[in-house]
Amino acid sequence: MNALARLSESMADVALRELRRRILDNVWPPGYQALEQELALALGMSRTPIHEALICLQNEGLVKVIPRRGMRVLPVSAEDMREIYEVLTALECAAVEMVALRRPGEQELRPLADATRDMALALEDGGAGLEAWAAADERFHKQLLVLCGNRQLHDTVLNYWDRAHRARMFTLKLRAKPVNSTQEHLALVERLLAGDAQGAVAINKAHRQRASAELLSIFERFNLQQM
Repeated sequence: MNALARLSESMADVALRELRRRILDNVWPPGYQALEQELALALGMSRTPIHEALICLQNEGLVKVIPRRGMRVLPVSAEDMREIYEVLTALECAAVEMVALRRPGEQELRPLADATRDMALALEDGGAGLEAWAAADERFHKQLLVLCGNRQLHDTVLNYWDRAHRARMFTLKLRAKPVNSTQEHLALVERLLAGDAQGAVAINKAHRQRASAELLSIFERFNLQQM
């Protein structure tokens, strides 16, 4: 690969990271539309890496590329979320089983315990709040995937996690205080430490199914067709 190709690859990676971040953080909400030239100017680069990044984001289901009109950020429907959570539940439970069967020790599980502690602290009176809780929650689940040791599974789950991220952040303040979720994370760490694969999978499955039900109930309660 020559120097020019490496530079082009690098710029495409930067474009992909920046465009994905703005979509996942709802800076660009569903329905937002922009020309490639506008995106190139916003990121201070040429249209080529922008176009490459948009193709990747389209493959991830985050945008629709529109010929000669740039891109449009796609919404997430209740049906999308139901399907995404079904996939997340199945794949993440497989990762949980892999971790438990390895019988990791306290040191290896410490990042999970630390993330759970940070979730609890964020919810205390005077704590850092829901956004800090959500960041610790994401840290927990990403570290869990790292511990499973399967790169393909890690990357696949994170793709679906990204697609769920927008709806989770949009509904963060519409949901009940996530005390139950924090307790479920703590129980999962205890089962992993005990090497109890069946128990750990059961806790994670119930955790994901409860989270899915809460999210879908918000679609129904606020009569949302998409978000």
